[in-house]
Amino acid sequence: MRAMIFAAGMGTRLRPLTDRIPKALVPIQGKPLLLWQIEMLKNAGIDRIVINVHHKAEQIIQYLHANRNFGCDIRISDETDRLLDTGGGLRKALIQYPSDEPVLALNVDILSTNILRELIAAYHGQPALLVVSHRKTQRYLAFDDAMHLKGWTNVTTGEIRPAGNNLKGAELLAFSGMQIVSPDIITYMNQMAEDKFSLIDLYMHIVESGGDIQAFIPNNYRMMDVGKIEQLAEVEQWAEQWLM
Repeated sequence: MRAMIFAAGMGTRLRPLTDRIPKALVPIQGKPLLLWQIEMLKNAGIDRIVINVHHKAEQIIQYLHANRNFGCDIRISDETDRLLDTGGGLRKALIQYPSDEPVLALNVDILSTNILRELIAAYHGQPALLVVSHRKTQRYLAFDDAMHLKGWTNVTTGEIRPAGNNLKGAELLAFSGMQIVSPDIITYMNQMAEDKFSLIDLYMHIVESGGDIQAFIPNNYRMMDVGKIEQLAEVEQWAEQWLM
């Protein structure tokens, strides 16, 4: 299995830090976010990694080069000309670095306890297996009793996707931004109207097309979104408790 780390975001909510460094190099407990993810992947036996870059991309590339890619086979998917969002970014990486192996994809700015081996063991070739939890949020993925994806909803606005879908009785679970996808998912990606799209857009298209996407709820899972500058002290404390 190989991996992709989404590291191309602008990190606007982490300004002023991200005015001088990319989000991927923001340190938590003295270690850049990118290195936390690389080490977690290596600990799960994954050392072939694609990293997409955009904002201050040269700093990420120089950091990796200076550290000899931390002993991994790391490839760069360059989005400096145009951000493609998560779905479009993954599609570009799959085209640029084709393989018949599944891909474990995750966001650089979401730290979590390492459940990757458990996740890998649960994957059995479906188009996508999504890590979800009962965490409270505003936006949820909706699953049936067999943990097959049925749709998406924003419980604050009442929006439901696919539009008109009946999610009554569905279990609402929060998406972690981590998943394993089949290399065959490129077929669905090529059906998208634009080359820039999110993974949620893609998953809703797959649901509408009758494809099977499943939920994975890991044991003893903890995660933290490193989203806002004012939350960094909280993130530091969380990382000390759960990652150190």
